[in-house]
Amino acid sequence: MGLVPKAMNKVAMDVGNSKARMGKMVTDDGDDGASVTGCWFKFRFFGRCLSARTKVDSSVSGSGSASGSSLQYAESKSTNETSRDQPVVPVVSSSTTSNAESVPSTPKIEEELKISSQLRKFTYNELKLATRSFRPDSLLGEGGFGCVFKGWVNENGNTPVKPGTGLTVAVKTLNHDGLQGHKEWLAEINYLGELIHPNLVTLIGYCIEDDQRLLVYEFMARGSLENHLFKRSLPLPWAIRMKIALNAAKGLAFLHEEAERPVIYRDFKTSNILLDVEYNAKLSDFGLAKDGPEGDKTHVSTRVMGTYGYAAPEYVMTGHLTAKSDVYSFGVVLLELLTGRRSMDKSRPPGEHNLVEWSRPYLDEKRRFYRLIDPRLEGRFSIKGAQRTVQLAARCLSRDAKIRPAMSEIVLALEPLPSLKDMACSSSYFQAMSNGRGSVTMNARTGGRSLQSQTRNGQPMRSPSMPNRYYGSPYQEIPPLRSPIANKP
Repeated sequence: MGLVPKAMNKVAMDVGNSKARMGKMVTDDGDDGASVTGCWFKFRFFGRCLSARTKVDSSVSGSGSASGSSLQYAESKSTNETSRDQPVVPVVSSSTTSNAESVPSTPKIEEELKISSQLRKFTYNELKLATRSFRPDSLLGEGGFGCVFKGWVNENGNTPVKPGTGLTVAVKTLNHDGLQGHKEWLAEINYLGELIHPNLVTLIGYCIEDDQRLLVYEFMARGSLENHLFKRSLPLPWAIRMKIALNAAKGLAFLHEEAERPVIYRDFKTSNILLDVEYNAKLSDFGLAKDGPEGDKTHVSTRVMGTYGYAAPEYVMTGHLTAKSDVYSFGVVLLELLTGRRSMDKSRPPGEHNLVEWSRPYLDEKRRFYRLIDPRLEGRFSIKGAQRTVQLAARCLSRDAKIRPAMSEIVLALEPLPSLKDMACSSSYFQAMSNGRGSVTMNARTGGRSLQSQTRNGQPMRSPSMPNRYYGSPYQEIPPLRSPIANKP
């Protein structure tokens, strides 16, 4: 779950032997808020945050308590709802457990935590005041972990301040629906408390008080990539899409190759990529992160966890987790940036529900790469940049995990792309190809022949109805993508 409005749904899957078995599915409302706007959007989410929760008043011990009481929530989820995002997580035992059993006591928690010295420790009442008592207009969104609220605290301390002043933060609450939320909460602190990078969201602090578990992050003003790609009327410009891809790749490269201990992110998707005011991208939600293999180990064996449409096929089938599992997920997000389509979308015609499977014919044949480009861009994209991105996505999505590139290779391949200026809308060749998407016939001056038939040796012939320009394919001038690491001594 990110720190911005989004719906996140949980699906359980265990892996046994060489076969994955489907478990209990827990999902949110399939409407996902795409058609809901304004105040109703926030109240709708807020209702779902509170409607299934029981509010319990209890005294809060210790000095500095602002109100003398705290809120305890017990959240339940309906299993008969559907959604686009369906993360796969292990199921806690079906036996009924109390909150005290699901969330260990504070002393035990302190032993499990690897607290970084720079993290601030907040009290529950400090965060309650910072978010204005978790009121509806402070709500940013919710997910499997819990609800996220906007708040304001002192720049250099924990004191709540007036809205619009001090440091703006996002406060993530933990639901009490089971042990998995507690484990994700621990993972968030243990990873983000130690990992510092410009392309990872900053964890500012945390709260452990009675059974309350909250996390405090930097506020990402532009929300998630998911919202900008799929829920906004105006499309993201091409250069910004490439910038976001590069930033996200740098974040994953740091986790895989630069961190003191390699980390596999395991839930790379558009809803977990957050954007600041300048569209700099940062990875959020480390609840499913896992230490990578070290030494002579080739993989980590674990339950299958992730999101349908993004998880690597070999990981889903075997439970063997490697850094190349993240690379596959990155390839899916590249496709989403290219096409403007969701990884899984059952509202599309048959054969187009799964983005990767629909796109494979166009990935494998470079002459048809333009069919993958988001039509909302209306040709405002770099031809060379799009061609290279398609090539890169094809490598990331290889069915053979061993030949997928490392994230450092991907970073090097993406670095020049945001600045390319060869816009397709100024290319007569691309315009001709675009007009031929539906086998549009030429006018009477071509004798009624289709555009696709007007080729010679695989190259389009100049038509009297076209201006006198160069008609060679632009992708013929693009060298094949080679690994920069392969040439190193």
